[in-house]
Parts: sequence; C-alpha cells; structure tokens
Amino acid sequence: MLMDISSEMVHSLLPLFLASGLGLSVILIGLLEGIAEATALITKIFSGALSDYVGKRKGLAVLGYGLGALSKPLFAMATTPGLVFGARFIDRIGKGIRGAPRDALVADVTPEEVRGAAYGLRQSLDTIGAFIGPLLAVALMLLWHDDFRAVFWVAVIPAVLAVALLHFGFKEPQKPIDRPRTNPLRRSQLRKLSSAYWQVVLIGAIFTLARFSEAFLVLKAEEVGTPLALVPLVMVAMHLVYSLAAYPFGALSDRVSHRHLLAAGLIVLVLADLALAWGPGWFGLMAGGALWGIHMGMTQGLLAAMVAKTAPAELRGTAFGMFNLASGIALLVASTAAGVLWHLLGSSATFLFGAIACCAALVALACCSSQGATSP
Repeated sequence: MLMDISSEMVHSLLPLFLASGLGLSVILIGLLEGIAEATALITKIFSGALSDYVGKRKGLAVLGYGLGALSKPLFAMATTPGLVFGARFIDRIGKGIRGAPRDALVADVTPEEVRGAAYGLRQSLDTIGAFIGPLLAVALMLLWHDDFRAVFWVAVIPAVLAVALLHFGFKEPQKPIDRPRTNPLRRSQLRKLSSAYWQVVLIGAIFTLARFSEAFLVLKAEEVGTPLALVPLVMVAMHLVYSLAAYPFGALSDRVSHRHLLAAGLIVLVLADLALAWGPGWFGLMAGGALWGIHMGMTQGLLAAMVAKTAPAELRGTAFGMFNLASGIALLVASTAAGVLWHLLGSSATFLFGAIACCAALVALACCSSQGATSP
C-alpha cells in the first residue's frame, strides 16, 4: 500500500509531465509505458526462478522495493526525457524483482482454501494505496500551483517507509518449503508445469492485450478538458472502485467457476472501453474509469490465484515469472498499438481497439475447455 501511494503520486502525473513539461508525443508516451511495464513483468521471471532456487523470497522483495524507492528522487530531478526514462526503468525493474517472490510468498503462507481471498486482500490494499496516491497528488498540485517536481519529492517518503516496513516488520517462515536445489528454468523442471497452468498463461496474456496502460485514462481526462491539478481524480475513482471490488471478488473466486468470473470481467471491460470511446465528457470518463476498476477487481486477484493453484509449490516463483513474461510482451504490444491509434485516429479508436481485444479474449476463454485451469 505504501509503495503504491508513492508510485501513483508519480504515475498519475507522469503522462502530463512528459507531454506538457517535456514535450513528448502520445506515441512516445505509449511506447515508454509499454516498454517500462513490460520490463517489470519480464524481470519477474528471473527473480521468481531465483526465489525458487534459494528457497527464500523476502530478500528479493526488499531489493525490489528498495529500487522502487531509489527511483523516486530521479523523477523530481529530471529535466530531460532520458532521465525520466531511466527513473522509470529503475522503478519497473524494482517492481519486476519484487513481484513474483512476493506473489509466491503469499501462496507459501496462505492455506489453499482461502488463497483467492488472500490475493484479493493483497490487491485491495495495493489499490487503496493506488487511489490515496492520486488524491495526494491532486491536493499538492492545487496547493503548490501545478508544481510537478515538488509532488514527486513528497512521493519519496511513503516509498522509504514501505522498504522499512518490509525489512523490519515482516518475518519470512522459518522453514522454507522442502525443494531440490535445482535450476528451476531447466527444461526438466519446466516440464512440471501442467497444461492447465499454460492455459492460465495464455488467458492472462490475452487479457493484457485487452487492457493497455492506465496512462491512457490520464490522457483521456486531459482531452475532455480536466484542469491539470484535477486529472489524477480519474485514477482515484478507478482505484477506489478497484479496491472495494478486489477482496469480495477474490473471496467469491474460491467458490465459483473461474472461467465464468473471468468472462464476466471481460464483459465489464468492454463496457468500460465503450464508455471511454463514446461517452460524453466527464460522464463517459468517470463511468469508463469506474467500470475499468470493477474489471480489475474481478480479474487480477483471480488470475494470481489460478497461477498459484495450477503450479507446483517448488516452482511457484518461476510460474509467476513465466506468467508475467507473457503478460509483459502482451502489454508492450497493447500499449504501443494504443499510442499509435491515438495519434493517427484519436482516443476513440484506442478504446475501441481495447473492446475488440476483449471480444478476442472471450473467444479464447471459451476455447479453453479444461476445467483444471478455470475452475476453483
């Protein structure tokens, strides 16, 4: 939650800072977002495999959160796009290092019968931070007359607190899972990942194609005439809905068909994209942002629980890493395509592209008939 407060204080303003402060085009912003997020997701495969190999996860998580905290002062000091890109990559590499070990650690310490609820709770706390961050950004932008850099400096504080809390306040289980000291990326080890797991990977990648970077929600807010200081409110609304939805839907996923819940989440995302493409002004923006948040609450904790369920315990870190590798590649493609469409055809084309990708994901989900991958 603390790191999300810090990150969203920066990320809710960063597209505007790049566009209005440094003069970057929407295509370059989309490419940056896609590469940065893909870097985070691709890095997870190596950190996850390493956590499986050593049998410990906390150290890698602390390193990842530490890099995230280290990047925040660089945003405040940036005067060129190159330094912003560098800070963004350090931040995302940190996220990549911590992500898979953290997700695997949740599975390690949580009974299987409540794992969906556990991932929903983690997602909910993440998202509470993700709407507190933009709220703080709005308040500080109003107080300091649109001073981007001052807001970025304040973001350093919760980032440092997050690292301190993890390092000093969390104790990893004393007895690690009994596992062979074998390279988890060897072919013989990867064969242990079942077809049900690989179906989850495929579904997750197609989901990511349908849901490009949230930076485009921020750009949409500016397009409808929102004052700069108030633009982060669209992220506040989206993350507020997300945080309220994540835990209930995570708990629900322990009792209902995963396939049906994922399909419902995709339908909600189609409605969000249509509202953002065709909805009038602020109404379309806020309706689309809220529906986007419901979709995230329905699907993100669920996908994590599905990975944990279909992967062997000794390969959980690697499994989350492979899942995020596929999602990272899909995110790079989706965000780059979204930026190009926005530049050439306008914002409506970008969100209609998302709706079409959702329909493709629904078809792919229907084709995955194995109940091992899609049932609790």
